[in-house]
Amino acid sequence: MNITYSSEVSAAKAEARPIVALESTIITHGMPYPRNVETAALVEQDIRDAGATPATIAVIEGTLHVGLEADQLKALGQAQNVAKVSRADMAACIATGGTGATTVAATMIAAHLAGIAVFATGGIGGVHKGAESTFDISADLPELAQTPVNVIAAGAKAILDLPKTLEFLETNGVPVIAFGQDSLPAFWSAQSDLKAPLRMDDTASIARAFVTRQAMGLPGGQLIANPIPETAQIKSDVLSPIIAQAQSEADTQGVIGKAVTPFLLQRIFELTEGRSLEANIALVRNNAKLAAQIAQELTALQG
Repeated sequence: MNITYSSEVSAAKAEARPIVALESTIITHGMPYPRNVETAALVEQDIRDAGATPATIAVIEGTLHVGLEADQLKALGQAQNVAKVSRADMAACIATGGTGATTVAATMIAAHLAGIAVFATGGIGGVHKGAESTFDISADLPELAQTPVNVIAAGAKAILDLPKTLEFLETNGVPVIAFGQDSLPAFWSAQSDLKAPLRMDDTASIARAFVTRQAMGLPGGQLIANPIPETAQIKSDVLSPIIAQAQSEADTQGVIGKAVTPFLLQRIFELTEGRSLEANIALVRNNAKLAAQIAQELTALQG
């Protein structure tokens, strides 16, 4: 498997320095240009400032890139008709010379291939509402159960069925670790009414737990649920009726399948007058900083 590394990531690998993987769907499908490129650059710099090297992952013209140069990042942010690749179609995208932005699942796969054990994102996918009849469950969840990468996220996206998402993760043996609190964070909201299965208050414990799982031969990674900073959050009592309205509109308009999530996120953006996007940026940056600290701890343990 040929992987092209950026000059920055190549240097970090050669010197065994900590690296944090980043997905690329936030660039191609998350927000418009130039805000997408500006945000990606900010997140990368947050990782550098916290003592690690960022590795934004994407498939570009059939080549898997782990780490993007500045001009590649800018070009990807302006590219049209970029595929959104996951486990099912990532290999096909590479084999046919396509360009694709990596989801959580695809980024985990690429990070593991590249020997990177820490990945920062916004929120993972999960079990969609009504999944008992649609079977709409994100590929992110089974990926966490089989690919050994630490995923730092602000929980699952709040538009999902959070209790079922948590149940799926528990059933499949995925450690769900709330960082610094007992409840599971709910993406735009720091708190939820769900108790996290595990709580850890320091990055050293998270790193040790991952190394211990590997030593025991247990498959899969860890989900570290990092609450959004309180100053940036939209509390659940404000957000719940907005999500309900957006979901009702999706149902009325017959929005189904892969179209549901982008529809809901866009309507929530409109109904919150842009606050949801600002919160999203804040939580991604917060996750990137924590991921860099975990990567440092892992490098020290494994070095």
